[in-house]
Amino acid sequence: MARPKKISMQDIADRIGISKNAVSLALSGKSGVSEHVRLIVRHTAQEMGYKPPAAAKQAEQKIKNILLLVPERVVSHEDTEHFRFFHDMLWILEETVKAHGCSAVIVRIDREMEQRLELPPLYGDLPHIGVVLFGIIAKPYAHMVWETGVPLVMLDSYYRDLACAAAVSANTEGAESIVRLLIEQGHERIGFIGPANLTTSHEERWFGYWRAMREAGLPIDDRHVLLEADDFDEVKNERGIEMFLKEITAGGALPTAFFCGNDRTALLLIRRLRALGISVPKQVKVTGFDGLEEACTPDSGLYATVRVDKKRMCRAAIRLLLDGYGDHRHAVRWTVQGTRLLLEDF
Repeated sequence: MARPKKISMQDIADRIGISKNAVSLALSGKSGVSEHVRLIVRHTAQEMGYKPPAAAKQAEQKIKNILLLVPERVVSHEDTEHFRFFHDMLWILEETVKAHGCSAVIVRIDREMEQRLELPPLYGDLPHIGVVLFGIIAKPYAHMVWETGVPLVMLDSYYRDLACAAAVSANTEGAESIVRLLIEQGHERIGFIGPANLTTSHEERWFGYWRAMREAGLPIDDRHVLLEADDFDEVKNERGIEMFLKEITAGGALPTAFFCGNDRTALLLIRRLRALGISVPKQVKVTGFDGLEEACTPDSGLYATVRVDKKRMCRAAIRLLLDGYGDHRHAVRWTVQGTRLLLEDF
């Protein structure tokens, strides 16, 4: 029986209709060809069963760069508290990458790049073994990165229609534990605030709230629920919460407690409640999610929150990538339990 023909770079070049040199540049990860051509070459090589020479394999094995793509908005100084939260998480992620013998290359994605669906130059110029998409990035941009075929893991956020690996907090379970705490303490009118239309994290936290209320046989009053926001702009969100509270008070009594999709939203709610002369947490209990440092101070007014385990989430993301799950086109979710904090105990 004849041995199958060994596929060469020239075979790939002939199939696509480009030069052998272009194929070599694309497969080696060097500059000189567009990202579009690089993707076509890699896909065709895989389809044809191309096996790189031993020297190329050895060179490939030495490449241990991991690109950390970070949207500008999550590390913006405009939101000092979230900057601190994500900066800490990014530092942990970088240290985790180093601990596994790899190099972390942090690449910021500014708003213009995100809107124009523009990959950073390093994406094509620097050989890398995988990508971690960090924080909340626009869905079209996440899809574009996924479609390049690179090993990919999302961290802290994901999209249900994107079949890739993701390491996230156990949002539903954490939210459920907070709402159950309020129910156990006798609260029956519990409101919810969180932009479930913007992220899966808030959507899952809304579901945790819904499940705890339903299991307790408590009705959910639509007037006490604020599920949507235009974006993450703090000024707009506070204005929206202010209007929301005015509508509630104009039509009846306030809930005795609120669960908010994150601590930042909870702090905005507390500020608006206090502006109305309502004592927090004496008259209304406000709870959140994330465990932000500012929210956990004695005078914040926050009653309880879930502290996200940033270290375990970062470890999970890198393990998913290095264990090969980033290569799979399957929706793999690694959820990490947080810690419920009752701030009165501090």
